[in-house]
Parts: sequence; structure tokens; C-alpha cells
Amino acid sequence: MQFSENWLRTMVNPTMTSDELSHLLTMSGLEVEEVEPVAPPFTNVVVGEVLEVTKHPDADRLNVCRVNVHTGTILNIVCGAPNVRAGLKVPCAMVGAVLPPGADGKPFEIKVGKLRGVESQGMLCSARELKLSEDHGGLLELPDDAPVGQNFRDYLQLNDLKFTIKLTPNKADCLSVLGVAREVSALTGTPLKAPVYQAAAVNLDEKLPVRISAPELCGRFAGRVIRGLNAKAATPQWMKQRLERSGQRSISALVDISNYVMLELGRPSHVFDLDKIHGGLDVRWGRKGESLKLLNGNTVEVDEWVGVISDDKEIESLAGIMGGDATAVSLETSNIYLEAAFWFPQSIQGRARRYNFSTDAAHRFERGVDFATVVDHIERITALLLEICGTSDTRVGPIDDQIVNLPKREPVTLRTARAAKVIGVDVTDEMVSDIFKRLGLSFDYEPGLFSVTPPSYRFDIEIEEDLIEEVARVYGFENIPALPPVAANAMRIAPENTRSLFAIRRLLADQDYQEVVNFSFVDSAWEADFGGNADPIKLLNPIASQMSVMRSSLIAGLVANARYNVNRKASRIRVFEAGAVFRKNADIADGPLSVAGFEQPKRVAALAYGPVAEEQWGQSSRNVDYFDVKADLEALFAPRTLRFVKAEHPALHPGRTAHVLLGEQVIGVIGELHPKWQQKYELPLAPVVFEVDADALQQRDLPVYTEISKFPAVSRDIALVVKQSIGAQQLLDVFAAEKEANPACAILQALVLFDEYQGKGLESDEKSLAFRCTLQDTQNTLQDDKVDLAVSALVAAAGSRLGARLRA
Repeated sequence: MQFSENWLRTMVNPTMTSDELSHLLTMSGLEVEEVEPVAPPFTNVVVGEVLEVTKHPDADRLNVCRVNVHTGTILNIVCGAPNVRAGLKVPCAMVGAVLPPGADGKPFEIKVGKLRGVESQGMLCSARELKLSEDHGGLLELPDDAPVGQNFRDYLQLNDLKFTIKLTPNKADCLSVLGVAREVSALTGTPLKAPVYQAAAVNLDEKLPVRISAPELCGRFAGRVIRGLNAKAATPQWMKQRLERSGQRSISALVDISNYVMLELGRPSHVFDLDKIHGGLDVRWGRKGESLKLLNGNTVEVDEWVGVISDDKEIESLAGIMGGDATAVSLETSNIYLEAAFWFPQSIQGRARRYNFSTDAAHRFERGVDFATVVDHIERITALLLEICGTSDTRVGPIDDQIVNLPKREPVTLRTARAAKVIGVDVTDEMVSDIFKRLGLSFDYEPGLFSVTPPSYRFDIEIEEDLIEEVARVYGFENIPALPPVAANAMRIAPENTRSLFAIRRLLADQDYQEVVNFSFVDSAWEADFGGNADPIKLLNPIASQMSVMRSSLIAGLVANARYNVNRKASRIRVFEAGAVFRKNADIADGPLSVAGFEQPKRVAALAYGPVAEEQWGQSSRNVDYFDVKADLEALFAPRTLRFVKAEHPALHPGRTAHVLLGEQVIGVIGELHPKWQQKYELPLAPVVFEVDADALQQRDLPVYTEISKFPAVSRDIALVVKQSIGAQQLLDVFAAEKEANPACAILQALVLFDEYQGKGLESDEKSLAFRCTLQDTQNTLQDDKVDLAVSALVAAAGSRLGARLRA
């Protein structure tokens, strides 16, 4: 939002400097991005009048001018501008004037000089020489009523400043000079002087038939017919000046007046050429296949998502966005239909961006425009039209105001005690009451409680926190003291049996994995592919169509990382992520860190792809496999022991997947990516991944003293023949159970699988698993009979429970 400080001060003029005003606006939430002079500095330039022009005796392209500047002396000035003539009023730089720097960067001082033998006592200026514009086609011509001798800066108000403020989307009420003036008035207590205008005298009975077919699109539509205007009338200099200093280009009087009122009051409006409208107007949703040529020259296709204004023949305007070319006013227009409406913000939001452009009207309507002042603003535009473009033949019709569906302004409650707690200052009822009155907020009051009905121009006041923000803004953010926390500060020692996620990240980094951080928003297809999740948590307002749901697993993000790197010729990839996943769970209740119905556990996942190690001479090259990643996972949990049980997972290979168990609890999954996802996501090799609960990974056993035996250990190998369906983990579980139950097996210190055999000597459905048993006693040197007893017990247990037999 850009505006002129002088324009603002016509509505509210606090006794403060420009810098103080800028600071005040910024601290109230209207951040002032830039304060820029409307013109560069120059001095001793006045309004001059050319009295006489004669040809230079020695130069064909120069003229000798006699110029009156009301100093009592007529100046003799040599000028080469093509548009110089007697009677012209122009800016005149007198002797001693300092003009803005030229191409050399140095200020240009005007002195008495001679041009081809004729003395020149000053300089007649173009707009470019004064750095007011790039126009250098001739002298800057001033209106005939320009007062001769007046300081040129004062005449054009060139000591003005342009303020550019950065508004947050909720402050739509400040998208006008009046809106900013309201804020300044509330903040400073300076009286507000809103623009004053009178209703135009109606001398025409004509109304244009209008039908509102979409009340959810347009809640109020008002318009009036005006005939006999002079569209060729010049826009007044004061209006051009304010428009240009607000970033608007002057086009024609009819368009300029509409733009001016939009900047002044925040009311976008539209002027139709009445003679180009076929029949009446219909406010409706578009239909598929319809198109419209806009004022910017673009032709756009519309559908049922876009609101339009159409006549009996074609579409004439995109509702709340931009008018159509077919009914655009021109310098030949004499009869107009003036329209102003209230469009529901949600019916305008996103429509302009769909067509890759933005308009001032859409910017305002999609944030909310005052719905109560539609008729008043039409009267303001009408008054300016009559003042600037009116003729003796001008006829004004009545305002046709149709109200079909206006927003309901529900009261919002503020508790004084709550405001004091949030803001952190001693807020009283008297203070809140004063602030609300200054802001123009009507309210009902009882001690400690205010019930505020938001004004029609405030779409940002919906909940108690919005009112608390208003109190804090007007009180002054800079007036809120910065105080240290009053809560008890206690240094809490982390439990010894818990390690931090930071420590786990360091361990994974030590194992040659690189950390990645992915979005929690993912493609719904990823949830179906990698999580088998047909009912993911959907986002109400996704930032992109491919990020529309919340992830329930970290695996999809890691696969996407692998694909990204493979596409960039990376052959070896090791990545991990520690983050939250999101699942629906009806058992979850609301709490300090939980939301009812949703589970948000933290998970740690890693992916390995490509060679086990970088290519080197000391190690043969091979690709990573399940057992490499399993070893990394076991190292993460060490010294705790994991168990792995064959399982199925939507993302992983059906025969190369296992659940990860800690004790009897399933804490994650490990496996090779499913071949169909490997093919779908175009990965030459199958990566191996694991995903486990972060909580389980953070827990660790406290050290427990164990006596170290001074006696030698004994090793025995056991080769057992079992069915192919029997897993090694099942045998390990049997051995562990036997050790716990049988005192004879207490000397068993370690049991390691070191070989698997299939082939000659075994049936086709059999395999041999060889284990190395390490046995040791802390009290005595082991004898063979004691060792044999323990080994026999292990073999007997495997035989009775799993049908295993010793291999011959």
C-alpha cells in the first residue's frame, strides 16, 4: 500500500514529524517499508510566465524569452525548447538555483551566462531536468492558473513523501488512505476528518435491470445510470498527483475517479459504458466454455469456479477482479453505468492468481471490503464525476441497491484478565474501553468482560485473541516491558537410561549416513504406496497438490531422496531422518502435546543404496544388502539385543522384510524396497531401509556389574538340521529360553550363528544351521562332562520344540 503523506494529513494531522509517524505506523503493525521523497532536492525554482519570445540572432534553434517571475524585474532567458511560447507558464530556475545532479552526479548551479552572445538570466526547466520524470520533449507546461512567482516546490507540493507500508493479510481495512488515517487517529487521539460529500440530485428515472443469481458470490450490488458526461475532461492536477504518488498511472477522467476512490476509501468500483451493455446484467458463476477479453488485453476461459457479470449477450466482467474490454469506457463515452458491490472474500480468493495476474480490486475484495458503505461510496464517485466530467446535459439516475446476503457480525468477547495475562501488562477495564472507543469498536460492557460487535470494515476480528491484539497495538508494543520469566528455573538432569536424539544422529553419522530433513506434507500416492494408508490425514489448505496429506512413515521421503540423487548420477547413497509421523488414532485424547484423534510419534529411519563402500583397492566391490543395514541397526541399539521376525510391509520386498523386536515389542521394520516401487520410482538397484520408534532407540540399559571370569572359556560348535521354514531367530529364542530355565546352561556366555548349509546329504526342504557356543564358569575350570551336559540340553531343547537334529 503506497500513499502520499500530504494526502494522509488532509484526513488526520498529528503533531509529529514524518519519521515519528513512520515509527508509529510500524510499531502498530503497519510496517513502513520505505519513505521516499516525491522529488529530488532543488532550490530557487519558481513558477514563471513567458511574456515574449523572439528568435536568437545567431542561432536558429534558440529563442530569447522575456519571463516574469514577480520579482519586479523581467528576466531575459535563452531557451531551446520546441514548445516555448508567449503566455506559457513553466518552472523557472533563477540565478543561484541548484538543480538535481546530472549525468556526472554533481548538482547543477544556475549562473548568469551568455549563449551565442545573448545574456541568459536563468533557465526554463523540463520535467527531466528537475528529475520529476523522464519526459524531455520540451518544457514542463503548467496550468494557466498557476500563480506566477510561487515557489515551484510549494506549488506542486514536492516536499511531500511517499509512504510504502507492508500490510499483513488481516489488515484489509488499511488498504486505503482513510483506513490508515483511522489507525493514526486511534493511535494518536487526533480527530479524523473523513472526506465530505453530498448525495447527487436525481433527475433521471432510468435503472439498469440487474439480477443476482449467485448470492453466495455477491451479497450486495448497487449501481446507477449517469448520462451526458464529458469523458474528455481533464483529470485535475491534484487528483493526478495523488494517484501518481500512490503508484497509479493517470488514464482518463472516468477511470482515474474510480481508482482515486478505491485508494481514498478502499472501495473498488467499475464504470461500464452504458451504450455497450446488451439488456440487463446478471451476477452469476461462470460456465465452462465461456471466455472474456479483459481490459489488460488477455482473453481468459472461465468456469463454474469463477464469478462473472454478464449481460444478455456475453460476459462483461470478472467479478471483483477486472472489467471486460467490450464495455470499457473511452474518451467517446457519454453514458455510463456505475457499479459497486460487496463480493464475499472466499468467492474471490485465488481467482486472479489462477490467471497469473493480480489486480488492486482482487487484492482488496479477497481480504474483505466494507459492505455497509456501498451506497455512500457510489455517491462519492458520483460527486467527483459531476464535478470533473459533468455538463449541462448530465442526468443522474437513482441508486439501485440490492441486498441479498450480508455477513453476520457475531459479537466477540474479551476478558480483561485474559488480555492482561497475554499482553503482560496491567490492563484495566478503563484502558480497554478507551482503546475500543478510539478504534470505533462498539461494545457491551460488564466488569471484566467486553462484548464487541466488529464494524463492517473489520474482517479480522473473529476471536478473543484478535481483540487482545488490538489492545496491544494501540497500547504500543514498544511500551510492553521486557521482563525475565517469572517461572521457577530448575536445571533438570536427563535420566541416565535415556539418550537424546542428537546422540542418535551422531551415531548414524558415524556409520556414514547423512541426515536429511523432509517435509511432513507428502503426496497421497506415497501414503498408498509406502504405507498402505488409504485414509491419510488430509490438509485443508495444502501448499501444493503433491503435498496434500501428512506422512505416516519416513520411508517415502528417503526413497524420494534416493531417487533425486540417483538422477544426478550419485551411485552410493546413505541417508537418515529423525522426525514425527502422523496417524489417526481414536484413543488419543487432547493434552499439552497431543491432539485428540491423532497420534504423532517420532521415528528414526535410514536408507542405504549402492556399494557397501567407496571404490578402493583393499576391498572388493559389492552392493549393500539386508545384512549390512541390519548390522548398522544392531550397532545403534547396542548393547541391547534386537530380534528380527519375518514380516510383510507395503513398502518392502515380501521375502526380504522383518519386524524389529526389542524384547517382545515390535518397534520397527527393516527390509529391501519392494520391486514394484523400485520399478515405479525408477531406481536401478533396490535400496535397503529401516524405520524404528525413536522412543525405543532413546532408551538404554544402565550398566550392571558382572564378574569377569579368570578361568578359560570353552567353544563348541553345534550344527543342527531343521526344516527350511525354521528361522535362525527361532533357534536362538529356544536356546535363550533353555538357558533361563535350565541351571546346566547357565555357563553359556555367547551363541553365534556362523554357517548355513543346503545341498548334498540333506533333504530338499532341509537346511543346516551351525552355531558356535562359548561357555565359561566364574568359579571353576570347566570339565568336559559339564560342557557336554549344557550342549546336550541345548540340542535336546531344539529337537523337542523345533524338530531339529544334529547333523551327521
